Amino acid sequence: MRALSLPLIFLALPAMADDIALSSRVSAVTLYPQGATVIREVAFSAPAGQHDLILADLPQGTPLASVRVTVEGARMGGVTTRNDYVPPRDPDDSDALIAARAEVERLEEALRTARNEITDIRLEADAARARITFLSQIGQGDGAAALAIDQLRDLTTMIGAETLAARQAEADATRRADTAERALKDQIETLEEARQALNALVPEDEARAMLAVAITSDTETQGMLTVTYTIPDAGWQPLYDLHLARDSGALRIDRGAFVQQSTGENWQNISLSLSTLRPSEQTEPGQIWPWIPRIQDPEEIQPLARGKAESGLMTMAAPMAEAANADMASASFDGLSVTYSYPTPVTVTTGADRVRLMLSPLETDAEIVAQAVPMLDPTAFVMARLTNDTGEILLPTPEARFYLDGRYVGQRWLDLIADGDKADMSFGPIEGLRLTRLVTDRNEGDRGIITKSNQQTEAVEITVENLTGETWPLRLIDRVPVSEQEDLEITWEAEPMPAERDIDGARGILAWTFDLPAGETRKITLDTTLTWPEGKVLR
Repeated sequence: MRALSLPLIFLALPAMADDIALSSRVSAVTLYPQGATVIREVAFSAPAGQHDLILADLPQGTPLASVRVTVEGARMGGVTTRNDYVPPRDPDDSDALIAARAEVERLEEALRTARNEITDIRLEADAARARITFLSQIGQGDGAAALAIDQLRDLTTMIGAETLAARQAEADATRRADTAERALKDQIETLEEARQALNALVPEDEARAMLAVAITSDTETQGMLTVTYTIPDAGWQPLYDLHLARDSGALRIDRGAFVQQSTGENWQNISLSLSTLRPSEQTEPGQIWPWIPRIQDPEEIQPLARGKAESGLMTMAAPMAEAANADMASASFDGLSVTYSYPTPVTVTTGADRVRLMLSPLETDAEIVAQAVPMLDPTAFVMARLTNDTGEILLPTPEARFYLDGRYVGQRWLDLIADGDKADMSFGPIEGLRLTRLVTDRNEGDRGIITKSNQQTEAVEITVENLTGETWPLRLIDRVPVSEQEDLEITWEAEPMPAERDIDGARGILAWTFDLPAGETRKITLDTTLTWPEGKVLR
């Protein structure tokens, strides 16, 4: 951008002698999932003495309280910021933007001229119709009756000729106007395309904030002014393409990032880094307050009215839920920080671009199994069971796409997977592995479900049928009820017995593991009994 003229600075900032107007651009950005740290570096030259370095080109929405300034080559004094009453500046528009604006103005003027010409042609047609109306009224008065035959003949001939000429003029003007109207459509489309091209260049916001830095130097100096601040209107989102090879279990993770910003200025050829830090979220642990229980006489306890009680519960529940969510997010990222530095300069247009950047791929190995949940699904799914040994974390994102042997199988949310974490990833259904889960003989006396006053039994039969042409390692998951009351007794039996119980700490969740050859069927029976004292009710 061109430097501000000194007279403008003197008018805007009276009593500030020896001001040095500088122009700046963003040079480096560290993007977080939400927010960014922006760095502007400006070289300056100053004679000996006291001066003020003036920047009047910060985006108006810059959080001025977050601005930090360093100066090399001089001693720094006070720093003044403002986002109102900023001196005007000459925005250094690109040649492409100037040309696009000029083209839009030219096309708008041509369209106005064409519309004016059509209006003039329509006026010709209106004039011809007026002549026709006038000619049709000649001879209708008493004077025509006194005319001689020769005079009447001449009048009639004149009226016919003039009417014909007027009608021809009207028709000609109408044709020319209609032709011009049709040509307008092409001009309008051309103008809309030019406006679209102009909008695609995304001019920056004109309103700006100002920064003044006082410096002192004993001698003539050349230095560097560095301005750093944080903004909320920017961020990045990870994206992953996960490619699984069934024959080897190799998993390749192609990584990228979507980058966007809405700061009001375009970032041109900046040095960009992506950080996994989340400074916009909770940055300190929660605080536990003392718990002081009190006792009262029963008659002192007054029940709350229903409306007030519900209102109180709602008021308490909302912040508790928010705190729980914030605590979970903080715990997930506590101590984890990875920065990705992009090797080449990056350009990101304000409010428009969603730039996709690629990161280096990761590779690991996975154990492939067919996971079956017959209680919920009619078929099994391909699962890759892995340990993240890549040395990096996989960030949570909705932009995770899954490919099995080169075939796209779907997109879904991917949770955070820290370095060293274990994870299960699904790569689509296996249509040839059919699952059924039946409660057998539900309506017969000693089988199926029997509900007495203090007992309930259930017999379940699970069937897995392999209709594919290959053997699948299968992991089948089901559940049994769990008692948290001493008086509620629960027993169960399975044939065969499961290989895993209480999976991932979830009580009552069972898993069977076995290989199922092509064309074969495996059955599992699961019998459960619940017993409780007489007079109690099972819920």
